[in-house]
Amino acid sequence: MPDMPPTPDNPTRPAAQRPAPADRVVLVVEDDPEINHLVGAYARLAGFDYRAATTAAAAFEEIREHRPSLIVLDVMLPDLDGFEICRRVKEDPDTRPIPVILLTALGEAYRQRGLACGASEYLGKPFDPDLLMEAMSRFAAR
Repeated sequence: MPDMPPTPDNPTRPAAQRPAPADRVVLVVEDDPEINHLVGAYARLAGFDYRAATTAAAAFEEIREHRPSLIVLDVMLPDLDGFEICRRVKEDPDTRPIPVILLTALGEAYRQRGLACGASEYLGKPFDPDLLMEAMSRFAAR
C-alpha cells in the first residue's frame, strides 16, 4: 500500500513529522540564506511551520498573504532595516498582535531601540538555539 499523503489528520504519521497548526507559523526575515534556513530549522524543532523572506518587500508580502503567528527579524537587511519593518508591523492594527523577535549582530547597544519599535524580544548573533526556541514558543503562545 502506498504511503498516505502528508496531512495533519493522518494519525499514523509521527507527531514530529506532522505540520504545525496554522496558528504556529514563523516568518524568518534574514538576508543570509544559510542563517535563514538555520533559524527555520530551529523553528521546526520548536513545532512551527517556517516561511522565509530575505528582503523587507518579501516580508511584507508574506505577512499580508500568510499572516504568521510570529516574526523573527534581522535588523540589517538590504532594502529596509528591521527596526522600520517592526515599527510598520506594530503601527498596523491588523498586524500589531504579531510578536516580533529581533535577531541581530548589532549588539546590546541597540536593544533599547529594538524594544522601542515594538519588538517583543531582542536576541544577539551568534544566538543560542535554546534561547531562540524558548522565545519563539513563549511569544507564539500569547
